[in-house]
Amino acid sequence: MTFSGAGVVITGGGGGIGAAFARRFAAEGARVVVADLNAGAAGEVAKEVGGTAFTGDVATEDGVTRLIESARETLGEIDVYCANAGIAPQGGEDTPEDVWARAWDVNVMAHVRAAKLLTPRWLERGNGRFVATVSAAGLLTILGSAPYAVSKHGALAFAEWLSATYRHRGLKVQAVCPQGVRTAMLEDTGPAGDLLMGASAIEPSAVADALFAAIDEDRFLVLPHPEVADYYAARATQPDRWLGGMNKLQRKIEQALGDPS
Repeated sequence: MTFSGAGVVITGGGGGIGAAFARRFAAEGARVVVADLNAGAAGEVAKEVGGTAFTGDVATEDGVTRLIESARETLGEIDVYCANAGIAPQGGEDTPEDVWARAWDVNVMAHVRAAKLLTPRWLERGNGRFVATVSAAGLLTILGSAPYAVSKHGALAFAEWLSATYRHRGLKVQAVCPQGVRTAMLEDTGPAGDLLMGASAIEPSAVADALFAAIDEDRFLVLPHPEVADYYAARATQPDRWLGGMNKLQRKIEQALGDPS
């Protein structure tokens, strides 16, 4: 598939996976809008790829509306929307309610709010592409961050719903589900994240490569770590064994980090 001249919007595009997406789409000839809360980061990536920077909170209803309106003014039409911005607050069931709400807004509702504005035009013209950066946490879970695990399950569920509902009307959907990626988000997880994902962590460019391979093959699931497919199958077919394995891993983390529990 060619993206020459296509209008592409990427949220969280100022670094990590989003920046890798911007570079890859631009290399394929797309016209890119790089959106990020960090104006400097968005500007640097946009300058690098010959794109346009947008600064704002694309998790809020107003922020998403402003982004899409601005992108349409710049691009004319939005052909691809990469809902890539995400946050991974640490904590369990006792995480404060405002942190839960923020994780839900950024990781799920930002996708819903964008799709609400994008799908009418896409369905009218019979094509459009929604790329959701979900994480393997959406297929499996992640230890140490209940808000991330729960909200990423929601992001996957919404991407699945979009594909199931509108596939026959020309809407293409990809759910990108990597494990550890060498980004600031992984660094922020500290020793526990390094123990869980450090050894298998990949570069953001590898995630972009996996996305384009899935697009070429018209696949919904994008698995930059292929082994995640086996974990996903085990979770579905042997849930108690899988949960036992995850709990064993939790205990290993606690022992390694000196948790008295």
